[in-house]
Amino acid sequence: MPAAKSSEQPQLLFVDGTFEELAREMAEYLKAEDTAQLLDKEKVSKEDVIAKLVAASPGLSTVPEKEYTAASNLLIHLVLQSADPKKHLQTLCANLAKVPVNSSVHGPGLSLNALTTIFNLLPQEDVIRARIFLEIVKFLKAHGLFDTLRPYLERLNGWLESWDASEEIERLIYENVAEAAYEANEESISYEFVLKALRTFDADEKDEITSEEAQRLSLRAVRMAIVSNTLCLFQDLRAIPSVQALSDSHAVYSQLLDIFAEQDLEDFNDFNEEHEGWIDQQKLDYQKLHRKMRLLTFASLAAATPSREIEYASIAKALQIPQEDVEMWAIDVIRAGLVEGKLSQQRRKFLVHKVTYRVFGQKQYQELSTRVDHWRATLQNVLGVLKQEQVNARSQKEREIQDLERKLNSVGVSSGNQGNRRQAQGRERTDNDD
Repeated sequence: MPAAKSSEQPQLLFVDGTFEELAREMAEYLKAEDTAQLLDKEKVSKEDVIAKLVAASPGLSTVPEKEYTAASNLLIHLVLQSADPKKHLQTLCANLAKVPVNSSVHGPGLSLNALTTIFNLLPQEDVIRARIFLEIVKFLKAHGLFDTLRPYLERLNGWLESWDASEEIERLIYENVAEAAYEANEESISYEFVLKALRTFDADEKDEITSEEAQRLSLRAVRMAIVSNTLCLFQDLRAIPSVQALSDSHAVYSQLLDIFAEQDLEDFNDFNEEHEGWIDQQKLDYQKLHRKMRLLTFASLAAATPSREIEYASIAKALQIPQEDVEMWAIDVIRAGLVEGKLSQQRRKFLVHKVTYRVFGQKQYQELSTRVDHWRATLQNVLGVLKQEQVNARSQKEREIQDLERKLNSVGVSSGNQGNRRQAQGRERTDNDD
């Protein structure tokens, strides 16, 4: 499904014959008698003929497999001869999306090839490409072919910008990509595109962010986030205006999101007591939510501990578990990527190396400030010790030098005295000889 490289329409279909000849051939092939009758008239409108052929295009789904590609390519060529192909292409795409009944194995591939042929034949910056791409995404979703779509997701934002697509079309594309990814068990991609869809609503238009569609997508994003085994940070979600608007339209969901974003297990338990039965009514998995809140509570406890050492007893109390289960939960929170550290079984402490902040607000700034002050004090103490050791080392070296100089001086004096004695003895021997 490559994009065209220029704004000019590329010649990817090779056909020979006049429009009338090819249209008659297509009409006969599709058994479109009304189109053939129209062509028999002396004066015939090309637009009327194309409209008749598009109306007859569902007949392509019944042609033999080996003839499908040639027939669909010819029909696409004829439609593109229209003065305004846009008014025919959506209907044509909907009909081409019907898998050929005579090709149970290769049918989806044949239909997809026809759809992508239309996409590639259109000029790169033509806004209708957005509509065609939407039809392709719907087709891929319907037939479980997300892997075919995956390579093009990185280029999608650039495409939409070049097409100057409307916010509505962008939203439909993003939502359909999200659904296709979800059905393919690509949770993170699905969540990413739901957020993209939510950001297409104009934040300055209250009617937009509080609309039924915006609230529906917002609820979907919140549900995905809180039940996910891998999504543990909610700042991006909570920053979206339509999600913030849930505090008025769906206050309980908004409250639950706040708990998962920055509160702990005790708050979750209080919520469950206050709204008894609500979680089951919403068909949410209580056990799954409860487990996730324990992991998030562990992460908050690790982030709020300046010493970076957490006693087993503190973990057990915060997670409301027996102390013998602490090590199991420590392993789980490390696997979840929320905390990095190691267990000290002998000291019965968890040593925190790195922690992911669930939210970074005033409280977290204060905690960080406290931790920085603690580190500063520790470093100052270390620096003081190092400076004292330097002073001690210099003093010790000076003392050693002084001791060495005294020893050298002492050796020098002794050597001088011995020399004088030898000279005196020599003179005495000389005097005696005389």
